[in-house]
Amino acid sequence: MALNPPLLALAVGAFGIGVTEFTPMGMLPVIADDLTVSIPAAGLVVSAYALGVLVGAPLMTLATARMGRRRLLVGLMAIFTLGNVMAALADSYAMLVAARLVTSLNHGAFFGVGSVVAAGIVPPERRAAAVAAMFSGLTIALIGGVPLAAWFGELFGWRTAFWGIAGVGLLAMLALRLALPELKPAAGDDLRAELRVLGRGPVLAALALTVVGASAMFTVYTYIVPILRTETGAATPFVTAMLVLYGIGLTVGNWLGGRLADRSVDGTIIGSLAGLAIVLALFAAGMHGAIPAAILIFLWGVGSFALVPPLQMRVMEKASEAPNLASAMNIGAFNLGNAIGAAVGGGVIDAGFRLPAVSLAGAAMAAIGLALLPGLRRGARGRIAAAC
Repeated sequence: MALNPPLLALAVGAFGIGVTEFTPMGMLPVIADDLTVSIPAAGLVVSAYALGVLVGAPLMTLATARMGRRRLLVGLMAIFTLGNVMAALADSYAMLVAARLVTSLNHGAFFGVGSVVAAGIVPPERRAAAVAAMFSGLTIALIGGVPLAAWFGELFGWRTAFWGIAGVGLLAMLALRLALPELKPAAGDDLRAELRVLGRGPVLAALALTVVGASAMFTVYTYIVPILRTETGAATPFVTAMLVLYGIGLTVGNWLGGRLADRSVDGTIIGSLAGLAIVLALFAAGMHGAIPAAILIFLWGVGSFALVPPLQMRVMEKASEAPNLASAMNIGAFNLGNAIGAAVGGGVIDAGFRLPAVSLAGAAMAAIGLALLPGLRRGARGRIAAAC
């Protein structure tokens, strides 16, 4: 897609959100040592953010349903910036947790409303590609932003990383204010319409599919570092390289998923889930060698994020009369899938199985999503026919 200033501004915001969401995972030992808490306690900083996304997505979207879209998106990035400044100034564990909760409040609403805005400023045949363009900021964050912020945190202290992320927030606010046109909410964008549409069976089915698809990704990704260290026998440089390679795969998959979803949303979902199931099944055996592991990690990244644009478009299409809340809830569903996937992978390990079984569990989650899709589609058609 040709350079589009509004989409670029949305991508800058997505980049900042991606960096702030994932960077603390790489700084947990440093944070724990500085605030004199255990690493598991420091890990609750990550959990607090995920909880804030789940709660904040519907609350922020409903509370701002009648606000102009440009003003809303700039305001959401202002909340993002405030939360990261609070984190940079935090002198206690409680204040850091509170800062992460504040930061997370913008996440679901920004991606949800931003997806609707992105799809609305391009021709209908380019809508999925536009959504993918916005999400490219998130994938680029995983390639470069998160490792760079974590490195800064190690070298200059974790608070420095949050100051830098706050600076990205200010840049995003400026970019959104200058690049986005004045966009009024659609006439149907009110509390009752949003809630009514969210309760529809096809919308809930689309959200459920997002949960399962995200679970397939995070069942394995949560444990990728111990997998590489234990099964591949990798040292730190190789592990870092594989995380970057996975991020590159996510970027390629995001672009590919956006292009293909403009041709067929459900076809792209089916192909991505099938590919993800196959790659993760192969990874269970291929993780023992450096070269096979590298190839499969890249393909795994492609399959994981090729799912994101079509899943987002599917929710927006099923909730076309009032898409903002459903779109934001889809981001919450993705985070719920994150938590479920981590729990599934942890359950496999706690049950005494070896790490390759975690990859097989991820493949099974993708296969479950693939098996559910025909039933969800038939159920949606049946409800539509009954309504007619």
